[in-house]
Amino acid sequence: MATMRTPIESGVPDNKQYLHPLMRKNYGNWKYHDRPRPGVLHHVAHSGDEIWTVRAGTQRQMDVYTVRKLCDIADTYADGHVRFTIRSNIEYMVSDAARVAPLVEALTSSGFPVGGTGNSVSSIAHTQGWLHCDIPGTDASGAVKALMDDLHAEFIKEEMPNRVRLSTSCCEINCGGQADIAIVIQHTKPPKINHDLVANVCERPSVVARCPVAAIRPAMVNGKPSLEIDESKCMCCGACYPPCPPMQINDPEHSKLAIWVGGKNSNARGKPTFMKMVASGLPNNPPRWPEVSAMVKKILYTYKEDARSWERVADWIERIGWPQFFEKCDLPFTKYLIDDWRGSRSSLNASTHIRF
Repeated sequence: MATMRTPIESGVPDNKQYLHPLMRKNYGNWKYHDRPRPGVLHHVAHSGDEIWTVRAGTQRQMDVYTVRKLCDIADTYADGHVRFTIRSNIEYMVSDAARVAPLVEALTSSGFPVGGTGNSVSSIAHTQGWLHCDIPGTDASGAVKALMDDLHAEFIKEEMPNRVRLSTSCCEINCGGQADIAIVIQHTKPPKINHDLVANVCERPSVVARCPVAAIRPAMVNGKPSLEIDESKCMCCGACYPPCPPMQINDPEHSKLAIWVGGKNSNARGKPTFMKMVASGLPNNPPRWPEVSAMVKKILYTYKEDARSWERVADWIERIGWPQFFEKCDLPFTKYLIDDWRGSRSSLNASTHIRF
């Protein structure tokens, strides 16, 4: 009888081997959990075992010195048990309540604020910016650093009506994740094409296929194979730039920032919601992006003062209505904020048939 071939495992490895011993022992058997203070989670198992998790904020894109510093704190105060959250916060696990205060002090004194739990402003989920992405119109990491400097007090406290999730994106098409408040770069002008380089750098059929609104077509320019753009169709998304760098769309003047609000992924107390744009045309003004920070803080603190307990930003807006939202936040309403695009009717599948 033939023996079965051992499958080749791929993808994400099993994380249980890296868990704290008490987490592994009581996996799926927890009795309750609470928060003794902001930034500290306390879990109690049915077996009576207890474990404390201390969460601290990091800058996400870390140098070797910072990584070693965080690892030294883990070895000294948490027996090496550490993990990162989806928002790049770092968490240390200890099984003795007496070790929590020294761990918090070590993190705080080293410049890593402890917080981000409960009804707070957690770390901002963001794209890689100029460090990693092939199409950034700005540096999301820098905008996040500037904004979280201003929101430090809201990270280490739990004084918001509900948890607040923020995100930033360097463009509109790759990483503009859902969030209560999101900062997204917008290209406002079609790409400028360097026709001398297109034939040597770009696969023209791939570039044509990449455009979601069929605004790009092959063309001969100055006797060379190139591309042209139907600017009446172009929506300035930037999807053509990664496969064809000669179609430069980033512009120091015409690449602007927009603020979106009301996005929510969870089902808690209400269904998931899509975020809506409430401000656009903000200047891309590094290194501190003061106009963006001022706009986000205006919306955030209006929500903090006006929302009821446990209302997320989307729930608050749904209760008071969009006209009241713009009035309370002192935001101008323009025609550019109206969601009237109908292109998806012809570009997306609209039948009940399943297609592969």
